[in-house]
Amino acid sequence: GEDVKPFTPERTKEIVMSLQQPAVFCNMVGDWPALHWNAEYLSAVLEGRTIQFRLGLKTVDLVPQFETSCSYMEATLEEFLAWSCGQPSCLSGPFSCYDYSKYWAYADYKYIARIFEDKPEIFQDVRWSDFGFPGRSGKESTLWIGSEGANTPCHLDSYGCNLVLQVQGRKRWHLFPPGDTSFLYPTRIPYEESSIFSKVNIANPDLKRFPEFRNSTAHVVTLSPGQVLLVPRHWWHYVESIDPVTVSINSWIELDADHEARVEEAITRMLVCAIKSAENPSDGGLWLNPTEVEATSHEINLQYLNKAVSAYLKCQETSVSGQAHSSSTGAERRTNPSCKRKRREVGCEPEGCTLLKQECDFPTPKAEELQEIPFGPHLIQVLPQSHKTNMTGAVAVESDGRDLLHENEGEHFGKLHCKRKRLLMSNDCETAAHQMDSDCSPCTPQTALSTNDLLDCLVNPRVISLVAQLLLERTRV
Repeated sequence: GEDVKPFTPERTKEIVMSLQQPAVFCNMVGDWPALHWNAEYLSAVLEGRTIQFRLGLKTVDLVPQFETSCSYMEATLEEFLAWSCGQPSCLSGPFSCYDYSKYWAYADYKYIARIFEDKPEIFQDVRWSDFGFPGRSGKESTLWIGSEGANTPCHLDSYGCNLVLQVQGRKRWHLFPPGDTSFLYPTRIPYEESSIFSKVNIANPDLKRFPEFRNSTAHVVTLSPGQVLLVPRHWWHYVESIDPVTVSINSWIELDADHEARVEEAITRMLVCAIKSAENPSDGGLWLNPTEVEATSHEINLQYLNKAVSAYLKCQETSVSGQAHSSSTGAERRTNPSCKRKRREVGCEPEGCTLLKQECDFPTPKAEELQEIPFGPHLIQVLPQSHKTNMTGAVAVESDGRDLLHENEGEHFGKLHCKRKRLLMSNDCETAAHQMDSDCSPCTPQTALSTNDLLDCLVNPRVISLVAQLLLERTRV
């Protein structure tokens, strides 16, 4: 029957928690009311409420268009739709100085719990319980609304894995495995907690400056409405909207490995804030991503580091003593916001950032305990770009990455903690969109090492991982 899904919630969760490569679930959300969340519907629900949009240039440069180089403004979805359709009414609105042929707009990182706080009943339109996470709904999800060309720079997320439902339009995902990290030239500038950016513009790579990018292996897939993409832990991704209007919903699934990742992020924050805060502002451009409200003090960062280490050790202790703990507490754990969301968003400062016992005890299925992953028409592999196959359950990807997922009809951004796009209103529409850090320009010869050059080495993921291990060993002595 129509209500029968290809996988049970329990089986789906096993796949999500064990699969180490991206894949697309099909025919799993046909009865979700959220499938009706197109931009027109959401505009009616919001009833004229404004939301923040990020605007960037459609011109593809050799330099990634980081969020620090974009413009930001407040507008209604009605105004956004009029602009994206080229209606004359937008000539006098907030989009009036942004030519649709030259710019894209993105309402990204919009936490559903916040924008629909006065309509909590809408949370139940999103049913992640079908994927084996009871209690997880729209309240723990994020909304993305963009125009053609809207994108975010290539990055990996330090925390969790990601489930992304495409609702309207299509998005093209360029994914790279964790093993390609060195080929993607990781950087923490601009700094954003739990986001490691790539210096490479995936859409137009500068191979002279970043020759190792040739060794990377892209997995490219186009996600269509009704499909759900699994982005495994630490997979790099660059995502672009390829239709006039796109809408997607995602939820980050926390993992046991996040406890150590939070220690690594605390170390990174401490180093970046200390060094960049000491730098003369005139020596460089913006280094703090708009998602970060402010640079926290050394004292707060040290406190956060100690709390992250304590939480990690507590989790290690409870996981050893509570292996037989029932997974029935999963629903409570999944809906608990503590330490999952950005602490200043939910009042969870370092001193109050405690972990519930069940957060550590929830067992993760081991790969050897699972049956063979059931790839087929309902679970489609996202294969490397160089692989072309017509086998059932595989994606045939051409060299330009423009193939669709067979005949199935149908993103990932953000973090396990809430993001607040800082309101950066610009009166100069044409210039605010391309404020780039001078040391990011591929055309400027490097004559001396900069602070960012030092940081790229100092907070390289490999270095931070080693420092975290040494620090945790010290706490056990």
